[in-house]
Amino acid sequence: MNLDGLILNKSKFTKMIEKTVQTKRLSYLDAVVHLCEENNIEIDDVRKYISQVVKDKIEVEAQILNFIPKGNTLTFE
Repeated sequence: MNLDGLILNKSKFTKMIEKTVQTKRLSYLDAVVHLCEENNIEIDDVRKYISQVVKDKIEVEAQILNFIPKGNTLTFE
């Protein structure tokens, strides 16, 4: 995957997500969706670029919002 000459990997995508969360004050899930929309990337295609740290943060946000029960884990397959 290539974003304007940038070869995407987990580390770079994680940094992009963290920066988007901070600058735009979005949740982690919203930041992922925003980056996909902004760069015309299918959400299914970035699954392999989402680090475990970001997955854990998305899971915590989902539990806080009662999207998933506490103690359950999300599967990113």
